[in-house]
Amino acid sequence: MPKINWNDSINLLSKMTFRRTWNGIKVLSSFYLSKWTKKPIQWGYPISISFEPTTSCNLRCPECPSGLRAFTRPTGMLNKDFFRETIDQISKELLYLVFYFQGEPYLNPGFLEMVSYASKKKIYTATSTNAHYLTDTNAKKTVESGLDRLIISIDGTTQEVYQQYRVGGKLEKVIAGAKNIVHWKKELKSSKPFVIFQFLVVKPNEHQIEDIKALAEEIGVDEVRFKTAQVYDYQTDPNQLIPTIDKFSRYKKKKDGEMAIKNNLNNHCWRLWHATVISWDGMVVPCCFDKDAEYRLGDLKNASFKEIWNNENYHKFRSSILKSRRNIEICANCTEGTKVWSDE
Repeated sequence: MPKINWNDSINLLSKMTFRRTWNGIKVLSSFYLSKWTKKPIQWGYPISISFEPTTSCNLRCPECPSGLRAFTRPTGMLNKDFFRETIDQISKELLYLVFYFQGEPYLNPGFLEMVSYASKKKIYTATSTNAHYLTDTNAKKTVESGLDRLIISIDGTTQEVYQQYRVGGKLEKVIAGAKNIVHWKKELKSSKPFVIFQFLVVKPNEHQIEDIKALAEEIGVDEVRFKTAQVYDYQTDPNQLIPTIDKFSRYKKKKDGEMAIKNNLNNHCWRLWHATVISWDGMVVPCCFDKDAEYRLGDLKNASFKEIWNNENYHKFRSSILKSRRNIEICANCTEGTKVWSDE
C-alpha cells in the first residue's frame, strides 16, 4: 500500500467541509449495508469523480485503447462549459476530482482552466500525464492552477527501456517536464502539486526499479509509486509484459500452468458506491476499467448527474455486482486493491 505523505494528506483534509464529511458517512454506511443485505442501497453522492479531458494521446502504448486508437466510442475533447455545469451540480459533496480516464489531459487546450475552476471550489484535484507537454510555460500554469496532485508516468530510466512500453515517447521530455514542475513549485513557493513518478512495472523495465527511485530523488519528485500492469490477453501475454517479480504482477500461475488473476473478485465493489467516471462527451460509466464506455449508466446531455446516480441503470448495475461480479466483463480482469506500491 502507498505510504502516507503528511503534507499531501493534510492538504486533502483541508478540503473537507461538514457537508462533504456527512456525505462520506452516508456513502460508507450505504456501502456496508448493501454488502450485508446484498441489496443495492445508495445514500449520498460520489466522494470522487474521474472526468475525462480527452481521448486523444500522443503515444501508442500496447495495452491502452487510446494509444492503440482502438475505441469504438467517439473521440474528442471535454468542453469547458459542460465541465463547469456538471461540477456545479455536485461540487458541494465532491471531495476528490481526477482529471483523467483515457488520453493525455494536456492535449485539451482548456484543461488547466478546468483545474483552476475546480480548485477554486476547494475540490482536491489530480491528474495523470505522460509529461510530454510539461513545457516551462505549462509547468508554471500547472502550479498556478492549484492542481493538488500530478502523476507522471515514467516507465523506464533509459530511452531504450522506456520506449518499449511508451511507444513513440521521449524520456528526455518526461524528465525535462518533471524538472520544470519542480522548478516552478520552488519559484512560486508552492507545496503543490504533489508530484508522483508512477512506474508501471513490466518485464522489460523491472530491472530499473532501484534506478527510478534514484532518478526521482535527483529531480526532487515527492514520491515514486510502482503500478502493476493490466494485460488483457494475460493467458498468452503477446506483448510479453507480465513481470517475473511476483509482487508486481496482477497474475499468478496455477498448478495446471494457466495464468489467473490474483484478485478473488468478491461480490462487492467500493468504487460503485463512492466514485464514478464521466467521459468527455458526458457518458457516466461505472469505473476506469470500462475504457470503451460499454456499460453506460446515463448521459449527462439528457439528465442531471444526481438523477443518473440514482437511476434504474445504476441500481441494476450495483445489484449485479452484489450477485455475481465475476460475470461482468469489465470486472473479470479487475485487480483493484493489488495495483500500487510506494517506494518505502
